[in-house]
Amino acid sequence: MVRDTTIMDLFTKPTQENSADYPLAVRMRPRTLDEFVGQEHILSKGKLLRRAVDADRLSSLILYGPPGIGKTSLAWCVANITKSNYAAVNATTSGVEELRKIISAAKRIKSVNNKKTILFIDEIHRFNKAQQDVLLPDVEQGNPILIGATVHNPFFSIASPLLSRSLVCELKSLAAKEILVILDSALKDKERGLGNLNVKPEAKALNFLAKISEGDARRALNALEIGVLTTPAAKNGVVNFTLEVAEESIQKKAVVYDKDEDGHYDTASAFIKSMRGSDPVAALYWMAKMLYAGEDPRFIARRICILAAEDVGNADPLALVLANAALQISEFVGMPEARIPLAQACIYVSCAPKSNASYLAIDKAMQDIKNSKVQEVPDHLKDANLDAEALGHGQGYKYAHDFPGHYVNQEYTRKKVKYYQPTDIGHEAKIRQRMEKLKNKK
Repeated sequence: MVRDTTIMDLFTKPTQENSADYPLAVRMRPRTLDEFVGQEHILSKGKLLRRAVDADRLSSLILYGPPGIGKTSLAWCVANITKSNYAAVNATTSGVEELRKIISAAKRIKSVNNKKTILFIDEIHRFNKAQQDVLLPDVEQGNPILIGATVHNPFFSIASPLLSRSLVCELKSLAAKEILVILDSALKDKERGLGNLNVKPEAKALNFLAKISEGDARRALNALEIGVLTTPAAKNGVVNFTLEVAEESIQKKAVVYDKDEDGHYDTASAFIKSMRGSDPVAALYWMAKMLYAGEDPRFIARRICILAAEDVGNADPLALVLANAALQISEFVGMPEARIPLAQACIYVSCAPKSNASYLAIDKAMQDIKNSKVQEVPDHLKDANLDAEALGHGQGYKYAHDFPGHYVNQEYTRKKVKYYQPTDIGHEAKIRQRMEKLKNKK
């Protein structure tokens, strides 16, 4: 954040991050690309981004990927390597006025010292189009050099003119072995890490952190630091970082599942597709992830209801009944008990025979209404009230229950249409047999 209008306060020196007052995850940020762990697909020798940084020819850059994988660290590293001025803002708390101050200061420093400025904008997707447009003229001229970070796909969340002026790189979640390298480095580093402490880590404790952090190095380092600093040393002065300490220090793991954002929709999509694909194990896993992350159980129940009608349909009519029951139960019992009827409905719908015939039928009918001339109701089906009798409304209508089998062959539309085509699956096979029988009945 900008504290006042002076140039010096607009920028941060990279060496400031070495302060012991900062968290371990901040202190251990890489100073060179050789220290950077992971993202070999864009940073290994010969790759475009690596060449651009080494040659100090970097254009504006958009980095996207999950939390804790090095987006901020990479921006900091680039500023350190290129010896550029560095300004960092967060789009959730920053605005146009602050951006203009930074850009103005960057221009003055460029003209006086011929020194470039790197402007790092975290969560850049939160800037609206007008705020993003403020950056365009100066980003195009290369001062400041923009490095934007986002957890969202930038092609959906960032304005096209800004994207066209930037190199877009997707960062991947760190592998467990890469997290282990980072943890090991933090334990050995005496300048910035925990190397001055006599820490004896159990291999299984470090392996646990590397696995449970789900590719998030920041989370792993935070857990390591709090575990080491809060564990009393033994009589010999050794701090034993055990599996038990590791489990306690990381507590409940954070699931990548931001409501109304990518993690939310991706998980819900996997849940629905797993039920549709008749895989109850996968469906339960994705449902458990949603519930673990704090999703409203009613949201899950509604998804099950929709799928029961759309993808199971009349192949097993009980699926919708059970799904609706789970929805109603979820509304009045809440969590954690709601997980049980939700699991029952999820499993039943996943295992049920599938037919989307009802879904296809209504869509065909809707398209017919939209694209064709709307049919008038046949006279014999119109309401036969007193005023309409003179017009012949209702005359000739045959009451189905007056006929054998409670069925009579008569026209219900003015032109022949066919929307619903029952399959040979589950209960729908019986429906198809009955409909064919009625069709052949004279």
